[in-house]
Amino acid sequence: KWMKAIILAAGIGSRLGNLDPKPLTKLSNGESILQRQINYLSDYIGINNIYMIVGYKKDMIMEAFPELLYIYNNCYDTTNTSKSLLLGLHKIDEKEDVIWLNGDVVFEKELLLQIINCSQSCMAVNTNSVGEEEIKYNTSEDGMINEVSKIVNNPLGEAVGINKIIAREKNQFIRNLKECDNQDYFEKGIELSIQSGLKMRPEDISEYLCVEIDFLEDLANINQQLK
Repeated sequence: KWMKAIILAAGIGSRLGNLDPKPLTKLSNGESILQRQINYLSDYIGINNIYMIVGYKKDMIMEAFPELLYIYNNCYDTTNTSKSLLLGLHKIDEKEDVIWLNGDVVFEKELLLQIINCSQSCMAVNTNSVGEEEIKYNTSEDGMINEVSKIVNNPLGEAVGINKIIAREKNQFIRNLKECDNQDYFEKGIELSIQSGLKMRPEDISEYLCVEIDFLEDLANINQQLK
């Protein structure tokens, strides 16, 4: 199947407090967050199908993974993931499905397969926990996502930062990402697309290990679980 992956790794990630790009953070098993993502994606779709969006300290990431395809977001300090994702989607053939993920998510390999095998555009979600700071979601009667943002009343769970758009819905999604403000997360583009008819399926991956590393306690938590 025709598929590409985009890893969003352009941000400064200041909340973690270290000076290196957050995706290069080392885990207790010796690999970096990014190394783990790249290994898993490579096994399923091939290393030549991975695009990395870089910005902050891009040279460090490029030196660590010289074999990847890179796209530079030169406005990384004034834009958010909606614009980084847009840069990547412009480079991808319209016949291809695209998986994209935030460069700070630590997860189990099998989780990816669930997203790859889904026949629709989908969003990986965790129904076990709903963090204050997290992107939350709700669904309509048909079971499809109808809202996704930090402010959702009575959410069913949280988005974990791993998503897929199928080829025929990509142009619509690109149009909606263009409408986003510079500071919007890509979820805003998903919400706009849903309002204009996109069907986005929540893929419940709660059984798998999956943590977005925003704070030091997230890192401590994942390192415990990896041991």
